[in-house]
Parts: sequence; C-alpha cells; structure tokens
Amino acid sequence: MPSKNTKFYSLVLVIADFFVLLLAFTAAYVLRVQYDPRPLVSQVYASDYFISFLIITPFWILVFSTLGLYQANTYNRRLIEWGKIAVGSFIGILLVIGWQYATGSELFPARLVAVYALVISFLLILLVREALRITRSLLFYFDRGTSRVLIIGDSAATRDIADNLSETHRSGYKIVAIAGPKKVLPPGLNVIHFSSFEKALDQIKQLRITTIIQTDLYDSSERNQRILGAAQTNHISYNFIPGEAEFYSGKNTVDVFLGYPMISVSQTPLIGWGAIAKQIFDVIASFILIIVLSPLYLILIILQAIFNPGPVFYISDRLSQFSKPIGLIKFRSMSAKYGKKDAAIEFREMGRPDLAKEYAKHRKVSNDPRITKFGHFLRITSLDELPQLINVFRGDLSLVGPRPILPQEINLAKGSAALLHSVKSGVTGLWQVSGRSNLSFNERIELELFYAQNWSFWLDIKILFKTIGVVLNKRGAK
Repeated sequence: MPSKNTKFYSLVLVIADFFVLLLAFTAAYVLRVQYDPRPLVSQVYASDYFISFLIITPFWILVFSTLGLYQANTYNRRLIEWGKIAVGSFIGILLVIGWQYATGSELFPARLVAVYALVISFLLILLVREALRITRSLLFYFDRGTSRVLIIGDSAATRDIADNLSETHRSGYKIVAIAGPKKVLPPGLNVIHFSSFEKALDQIKQLRITTIIQTDLYDSSERNQRILGAAQTNHISYNFIPGEAEFYSGKNTVDVFLGYPMISVSQTPLIGWGAIAKQIFDVIASFILIIVLSPLYLILIILQAIFNPGPVFYISDRLSQFSKPIGLIKFRSMSAKYGKKDAAIEFREMGRPDLAKEYAKHRKVSNDPRITKFGHFLRITSLDELPQLINVFRGDLSLVGPRPILPQEINLAKGSAALLHSVKSGVTGLWQVSGRSNLSFNERIELELFYAQNWSFWLDIKILFKTIGVVLNKRGAK
C-alpha cells in the first residue's frame, strides 16, 4: 500500500545512499593513498577521483533501485534488505571496474581502493539504513508520519490485517476504526467500531482518516462504489485486498484484459526463473555436499553393517512434486524386518494399538519400538537423512520444500494435496525448523502450504541456516 510516507521514506533512502557511497569512495581513497606507504599503481588526483565517482554514483543507485532496495517490501524485511545490499554493492563495484576498462581511464590509484570501497560502502549503507529504520520506528511510535486507517470488511482477512497493522511502530499504519461485525475486531485492539460502513464513511473527516482498506466486495455495486467514491471525494488512499486467501497467496500478476483489470493467480511464486535458479542451486549444492561428506558416508555404512545388520539404506515410497512417486533414500534406522507395511498395520501386528492410534493422529510416534539403538542415534542426529542428498542431485527432491508424503497420506491432505505438490518436496522445510514436534498432521500440512504459497529464495536460505541450528541442537520437528 504505497502512501506519501512510504514514497518520502524511499526518497530519503535514495539521498542517504548517494551521500554514503560518496563517503565510502572518499574513505577508500584516503585510507589507501594517505595511510598506506606502498607505491600506487597510477597517479589519480583526488579531485579527478571525486568527480568520476560523482558521475558514477547515480548508476550505482540505479542498480540498487533495480534490486528493489527502495521498495517497502524490501526495506521492511531486514534480512532480505541486507542480502540485496550485498548483491547491489558487489554489482556496483563491478560496474565501476567495467567503466574503467570501457573508458580506458584510471579511476583507482591502486587495486586495493576498489576492495576498500566495496567493504566500506556495504557496511556504511547497512549502518545508515539501520539508523533510519530506528528513527522511523520512533517517529511512528509517537504517531508522526503514520497513515490513519479505516478497515472495512467482514471476513477473517479483515481481522488478520487489522491485527498485523496494529503494531504502528512497525507498520506505519494506525488503525483508527473498523467497520464490520464485532467478530473481526482483534482482542485488545482499542479502535472505534462501526456496525456499518455507512456510519464510518460519515466520520472520515472527524477521524482524520488518510487510508481506507476494504477486504470484501458487497453484493451491491452501488455500495462498493460509495466506499470508493468517499475515498475519492476526501482525496485519501483506497486499497482493496481480497478476503479470499487464494487471491494473495502464490504469485499474482495484474494485467488489463478487454479493458478490465485482470488478476492472474498462480499456485506458487516458484515458477519461471525462480524454479530454474532453485534447480541449479540444488544440483550444485548437493554435488558439493556429497563430495565433502563422502568420508562420513563411508563411516556410517561401516557402522551400519556392524550395529544394524541388513540393508544399509531404506527406500521409502513417497510422493513429490505433482504427486510423482519417488524412492526416498535414508540410512535404515529400523530393524530389517520392519518398514515394509504401513506403520499403523505393523504396530497392530506388534500388539501395540496405542501406537497405531498415535500414528493415525500425528503420522509419527514419540517412541517407535521398531527403531534399533544405532537407528535411534541416526535419527536424533538426523544422519539418517544424509542419503537424501542423492535424491536432490537426481532431481527427485529439493534441498528445501514440503516434506514428501506417503502415498496413503494423500487422502489425509484432502484438497490441499494439489497445492502442496505444486512445488518439489524437500529434505528440510518450514515444518522441520518450526521448533514444534507435537503438531498434528493437518497443522504440519498448513506450514507446508504456507511455504508453497510464499516461496522466495531468501526463505530457502533462511530455512537452510535454521536447519543447521536445529540439527546441532537436536531440537525441532522429528
């Protein structure tokens, strides 16, 4: 929801980045020329150096803009912003080096100046942006520069949006009033409540509303037009957010079709170049990990033969992307006579109906008697999962994605299975790093669906780093 405040903040970021880059270039020059006694590669006068970078800096800013560093969906998400600043700084310095070769002019008095400029620019931009973020939060906290919002709707989305925007110091939006049934009011939120939107529209000027958010379309086009007309008459911002989750999950594009705005809804944002980049990353990363971990594989195979006689690996039939059957490779952790039937059936044959009931509810049990002592070690250390890197290299799995489900579990997922399998299943995922191991099957599916609908490359990186922490601390979902 772009507003005057977000546009002003973006302008502040542009100006700040411009001066920070000039400061970084100047500092890099001074550090190498003034404080390093080693001889210079070429004689570049300070005035010529500064003028050159005064010309080049706007192009560096353009690189930042292309990466989305001046958009709210980037600067409101710290980790994504940091990553894009790192990428932008690297591309920027390559731009400078390319400029030097293309023009044949010497911009740097020494090669180390480029390194200094890269490091200093990255660190200074991070520091300044964090300072601006804190300043903006303080201003929001004291109700300076906030957008005063009226929310109109009667769906679950109305309540969810109101709840998320209620933290004014983070969002910059101050919920002033909500028009709709009482059920959409988040508990503890002190706002004015209107039972009908007509009453709310009559109070727009008195409440100093600057933004209207509508989450549901009424059956009467006249009523919808009245809300939009009130925003236009009072010269305030109007935003429509569909109350149905399908409209704001996955990847959506807005186009004009036969003169009408058309929203195209994809099941997942993991399409096009995103899917290609993820596939390339999976193949390269899994190949490197298999080579690096090959000594560990050999040790585990030997230990498996000694402490858990029988087949080294266990191949489990699972369903991956588009419900395609795959053979999931794991180090066998159960006794060799188990794992050939559904777990619930094997528990009943063992005379353990209690475990069969627990498995039917959670699709897992806390103390599985089929697991050997060495198998228990493999599971608590997650070493039994290592062979799945072979699945990743073969293209059966991704490093990150929804957990591949058993064929008999597809009916439990009900209508969610199609969306769940719109992306390739993964070795690790959102559920495994959630820190919760007592989730029901349906709750686990909800987490996996969230991943499928909200994928981003940065989310994958975040999950991979969290996975390392989960494995080292022996916690999280098992």
